[in-house]
Amino acid sequence: MLRFTALAAVTKIAARSSAPRGWAVGQAIGGRRVASIGILQFSRWWWWEICRSGAFPHLQAAVPSDTTWRVSQAIYPGSFDPVTFGHLDVIERASHLFGSVIVAVATGEGKAPLFSVDERIKMLEASVGGNPAIKIVALDGLLVEFAQRLDVFTVIRGLRAVSDFEFEFQMALMNRKLEARLETVFFTPKEDYTYLSSRIVKEVARLGGDVSPFVPPPVAKKLREILSAR
Repeated sequence: MLRFTALAAVTKIAARSSAPRGWAVGQAIGGRRVASIGILQFSRWWWWEICRSGAFPHLQAAVPSDTTWRVSQAIYPGSFDPVTFGHLDVIERASHLFGSVIVAVATGEGKAPLFSVDERIKMLEASVGGNPAIKIVALDGLLVEFAQRLDVFTVIRGLRAVSDFEFEFQMALMNRKLEARLETVFFTPKEDYTYLSSRIVKEVARLGGDVSPFVPPPVAKKLREILSAR
């Protein structure tokens, strides 16, 4: 009886959420572990949602009222100097998987950025189209400390090619060493953007090339302005 109650709860949650319905039902049926609540092997978000659904009233009171936002957010850090269509591709796709994506714009002092943090934030805001699921903030200092302040422990990173993997793998392990709760989720880009980077875009712009196929219009305009003034 408990198995069918759990399945009904998961089906109810899937119907009202943005998660794929087939995934939730498939986990409940195929996992063969829903005979006991103690061994439900869903993600932490699903666990909270099952408790909050009301299917198990004795568990509902144990769930704090502010847990939903904690487990449905992710941080996408980067210098975004400037933001490209590759970045926007990752942001858009991540927004379909997480309730909220926090785009953290790092100072990037070691990279000698072309744009200030404020300029990069403004270009991002103009490029994402006012999506309420996307928050854009400045990041100064360690990513793990930033994550701890926000109580958000999922980090998004993009992998364009094998050459990115070694660095990103090293950073993911170091971040997890500094903060055991921190997990990194890697996104592979669309094929059209595998070659694209902010560095290449800036180089093309410096040499007078057309960067409109690579960046949003507000960014292309800003690049022309800042480079023509030099």
